[in-house]
Amino acid sequence: MKDERFNGIQVLLLMTVTLVGVLLSVTFHFPLVIGFCPGFLVLLFLSLSKKMKPLELFKICKNGIYKTKIVLIILFLVSFLLPSWYLSGTINQMVTIALHFITVKHFLVLSFLAAIIFSMILGTSVGTLSSIGVPIMSTAIVLHFPIKMVAGALVSGAFVGDRTSPFSSSHQLMAGTLEISVKKQGKAMLFTTILAILICLAFYHLLDSQYSSLITSPTKNINWKNLSFIKFLPPILLILFVLFRLSIVYAFLASIFTACVIASMQGVHSIKLMFDLWNGISGLGGGLSHMYELLLFLALAGAYNGLLEEMNVIQPYLDRFLQKSKTLFGDTLKTLIATFFISMIAANQTLPIILTGRSFLPHWESKYGKEELARVMGDSTMLFPGIIPWSVFAIMCSTIVGVPLLEYLPYAVFPLILPCLTLLNSFLKQIKIFKKVKSKVA
Repeated sequence: MKDERFNGIQVLLLMTVTLVGVLLSVTFHFPLVIGFCPGFLVLLFLSLSKKMKPLELFKICKNGIYKTKIVLIILFLVSFLLPSWYLSGTINQMVTIALHFITVKHFLVLSFLAAIIFSMILGTSVGTLSSIGVPIMSTAIVLHFPIKMVAGALVSGAFVGDRTSPFSSSHQLMAGTLEISVKKQGKAMLFTTILAILICLAFYHLLDSQYSSLITSPTKNINWKNLSFIKFLPPILLILFVLFRLSIVYAFLASIFTACVIASMQGVHSIKLMFDLWNGISGLGGGLSHMYELLLFLALAGAYNGLLEEMNVIQPYLDRFLQKSKTLFGDTLKTLIATFFISMIAANQTLPIILTGRSFLPHWESKYGKEELARVMGDSTMLFPGIIPWSVFAIMCSTIVGVPLLEYLPYAVFPLILPCLTLLNSFLKQIKIFKKVKSKVA
């Protein structure tokens, strides 16, 4: 049944309905799950036209949702993180510490560097934004620093480790898909990584110089005796769980439970605790009431991705896409277009890595080598899911920092600049190739 391919018109119809639906939902601010439904229904109808039985489709959708189980659980728990930390006094204490040490003059640069360090150690953007991102965002709110800029700097830094760290699951997945060692893959991405980080530092330094003068520096005096170690336990537990490679789900559970216990010990009534866990904290966010529509969308997106993969909707067209390419620059451009297209419809980070890697590896390996494809995918496939509003990856990041994607995206320079840098890199390498061929002919 998987051999019953979708024809070009069917694929075009499916993609058009899906993208129009989600774009309308983003533009007019109605729930993504509603905007995604037409595309999902079209995919179901087309699958039924391929003689798939309803029970088979149900099983495929069920398996697709099951693959997103961890993401659903994480975002469910994220809704409780900020309220529990706030009620336990953890947020206020961390902000106090941050205000003591942080230099307002270099706020964005320091936020970006802190996120890089944590993401390279933890290997996860979610863990990075949850641990270091929460107190920095809280500090930015206190200082009245433009939070969309701070969110952009934090997300940029978190993407560095999520894409580059050897501890990153997506980095490992891409290495496995391309059948290349993690060391060689990291080396292939090193030049564009360093260049992108330097550009980001220059960009955030420029913003700091413009906005820091408008921010009143906080008083640096702090009474260390008034600080309570117990209030640091929630973030400490979160970081330790991630550092020791324990489940991120257990990390969130331990942190939230500890924060709730501390809040109760400090006299927060159970009714007040439950109310704030449901509704969130005014000015900070969080709360399950703001999350359930998003969870429904992610479940539907999981079912959609399951059908796309099982029905082999896109693969045949990807196989043909590179057949007429003749230059490194041309192949790079086509790969970027294809992987962006896949990222737009896949709504997750895993499927674009697998589909792009498996489809394009034979062509790239025979013409340029696996390392070149690793560079191009590392500079595009690993990042595109983080800049598409309906992608699971982007939703998780924007949910944790508490700022809509489209607001902080102009300041998330790292994922925006790398596709341009990898195109430039391929162009310069292509010039070298032409020069070598010309010299040999001469």
